[in-house]
Amino acid sequence: MIKVLHNNMCSKSRAILEHLDENNVPFEIIDFMETPLTELELKTLLKKLNTDVQGLIRKNDRLYQERYMGKDFSEDEWIKILVENPSLIQRPILVKGSVAMVGRPIENVRFFIEK
Repeated sequence: MIKVLHNNMCSKSRAILEHLDENNVPFEIIDFMETPLTELELKTLLKKLNTDVQGLIRKNDRLYQERYMGKDFSEDEWIKILVENPSLIQRPILVKGSVAMVGRPIENVRFFIEK
């Protein structure tokens, strides 16, 4: 089963859920805005995504640009910032076993599901 880290305010996130549903792909929704990820969960997710914390940050987000852009934080400091501000996390994120991917573009999601 695929786990979808989801933000209901995000149209791309809603579109992925619709795509999975239309294609009869079983999934579990994890609304990380309602229930923010812990530091440990974020670190585990980064390993599954095979990226550092910079690859998870929404750098076009207004909060990022107003508060964090151009500032130098360590990996652990960024993880704490993301725990406190989950809206800064890329979305949607699909997790299947020990691997994960940011759910864009939809072509990559199709490949991820079939693999």
